[in-house]
Amino acid sequence: MTSNLGQTALRRKKSTQDPMRAYDSLPRPLRLWLANAAMPWSPKSCERIWRRARARGETTPAILAKLDRAETATLAKHQI
Repeated sequence: MTSNLGQTALRRKKSTQDPMRAYDSLPRPLRLWLANAAMPWSPKSCERIWRRARARGETTPAILAKLDRAETATLAKHQI
């Protein structure tokens, strides 16, 4: 029996970064938020949100509130 990957012309993506190292490199407030998040977030996506908000001059509490709102909206969208 062959795997599905053997039946496609698409190239496989290989992660270039260790997920725990990505998590450990996040700012402490963001790591704490992720540790208590209700759904799984990728460190990469959280870091992207964090950096963009910081570039706009947002404070740490404002960024964490934005992440809370995004998580609440996502959970509400997927509830049955």
